[in-house]
Amino acid sequence: MLKNLLSGKSGYIIGSIGCFATVALALVIQTKYNLEPCPLCITQRMFFMGLGILFLIGAFLKPASISQKIFTLLQVAAALGGAGWAIRHWYLQAHKGEIIADCGVGFDYMFDNFPLEKMFKLIFKGTGDCAAIDWTFLGLTLPQLALITFAGFAAYAVWLLKAKPV
Repeated sequence: MLKNLLSGKSGYIIGSIGCFATVALALVIQTKYNLEPCPLCITQRMFFMGLGILFLIGAFLKPASISQKIFTLLQVAAALGGAGWAIRHWYLQAHKGEIIADCGVGFDYMFDNFPLEKMFKLIFKGTGDCAAIDWTFLGLTLPQLALITFAGFAAYAVWLLKAKPV
């Protein structure tokens, strides 16, 4: 029964819900602990949302079709892209004393004061206090948790492609 729930259309919908729930959890942590997300955090959230959209689209594709395989590749690519940003974030935190890890002004300020193109350049430049470790869970920082989650979603996307509902 669990395999039926986690495969096929329902599996993709659960993947989508999982991605958006991850972003919702990040927002809850941000609000509860009064944290200000850095541009790298925001970028990782955008990858989670993009991955969630890809999972949702995957729910409506014909199983084992070429389009389903292409969307699996896109899902894995999105998860790996998000993992790359998480690794960069983790690297900045791990080398806080050795490098200047300045992420620049806050996202709200950029959105209000810069054209969209410049705002995205600043976000993707990786410049604010991205090296600060403001919150941990089981000794893992937020980028480490994001990396584990991205890896899990990448593996889940591949598993969904191969899983056949009983």
